[in-house]
Amino acid sequence: MRNMTVTHARRRESLAALLPAHEADAILVTRGVNVRYLTGLASSNAAVLVRADARATLATDSRYAETARRSCSDIEVVEERDVAGCLVVMADRVAVEAHHMPVADYFRLGEDLLRLSGLVESVRRVKDEAEIDLLRDACAITDQAFADVLPMLRPGVTERDIARALESRMIELGAEKPAFDSIVASGPNGSIPHHSPSGRPLERGDLVTMDFGALHEGYHADMTRTVAIGEPASWQRELYDLVRAAQRAGRHAVRPGAAPHEVDAAAREVIAQAGYGDYFGHGLGHGVGLEIHEVPFLSPLKPEPDHEHARLEDRVPVTVEPGVYLPGRGGVRIEDTLVTRDDGPELLTRTTKELLVL
Repeated sequence: MRNMTVTHARRRESLAALLPAHEADAILVTRGVNVRYLTGLASSNAAVLVRADARATLATDSRYAETARRSCSDIEVVEERDVAGCLVVMADRVAVEAHHMPVADYFRLGEDLLRLSGLVESVRRVKDEAEIDLLRDACAITDQAFADVLPMLRPGVTERDIARALESRMIELGAEKPAFDSIVASGPNGSIPHHSPSGRPLERGDLVTMDFGALHEGYHADMTRTVAIGEPASWQRELYDLVRAAQRAGRHAVRPGAAPHEVDAAAREVIAQAGYGDYFGHGLGHGVGLEIHEVPFLSPLKPEPDHEHARLEDRVPVTVEPGVYLPGRGGVRIEDTLVTRDDGPELLTRTTKELLVL
């Protein structure tokens, strides 16, 4: 507990250091995931006021007050139902999370509030080693669940059966729950990147794409593998080899100093040069942590050159997940979670990327 208390204090100090540049005396943090990041309290009704000198006050209602006092012993805790209303009056020039706060709350609390967006998220972007350890554990659960469920993939088993088995096995292995709604797409359904598992039974000759992950102590894993049911056709193997090559190029481009759009381009160019550029419509990847989708986003969009986070930094977890989707025929996606490191990316999802023929 003491070590996490120190960790949360350091996070609040990092946030507080950003406030003078915005001429703010304090920031009112109301987004639940950000409150958890700064204090350790997971709650459906909590807010924290962080002042420019890093002093903080946490507000929550009676359902969570005792938990807050136990787990957040280094900061003042106020028990109040209107968590934002009781905190906003404790400082003069208060900033709010404009990307999260409802318009009605903004006008209720005061139209003179400073509107800031993404400030806490910019601090969350670079993870500490304790966070990476939790991500590593979440990915290990994900890898093991895949290995354990793989033997059940055979003709006649439905997409929904596989999704349920993956999710159940992750929980049995220690996950809180799935990190997101699992995707299992077989045969022609593989051309839909976010296909919802259906009652379609697997058939010999299918490619099957499985996109899933474990949630472990608040941190999200994300992995996708595509396998073949029976010996694949030549076009299926060629498509798989192409996506695998693109994924390898994207992984190798993940390094401190790289711009997100440059990482995206490293993989996208491999697919485009093979003539399939029109069949890879989504971004290459995204950050992961307390949320399944976080900054940075690896996409073709170029940030402003002078943007604070225009380039990757050390200890930023991201996914690399290129795919090619052929309408009416099927598709392939391969995805890993990895972390930028000065000496090369650290791969957190370790399942083989060889095409598995079942």
